[in-house]
Amino acid sequence: MNNENNQDSPLEFPCHFPLKVMGATDSPFKETMITIVRNHIPALKDEHIHERKSSSNKYTSLTLTVYVSSREQLDNIYRELHATGHVLMAL
Repeated sequence: MNNENNQDSPLEFPCHFPLKVMGATDSPFKETMITIVRNHIPALKDEHIHERKSSSNKYTSLTLTVYVSSREQLDNIYRELHATGHVLMAL
């Protein structure tokens, strides 16, 4: 895919991309993040989801390795994740 959005990105699409998000452990954070990503990328498998909790168990970070076809697709996923209000940080 060679559109204007992809030309502005150092990534070459399509590609595997590790989405990294962090949120509060006591919220519906994990389930919400996985549901949103699977809405965009139905092929996301459980083995591509890695969870890590903070030492105090207050925060959870998720790395979801996804196969994205364009910068636009990636941007749409990030926008929807942030719109939930559960994301404290995303990389």
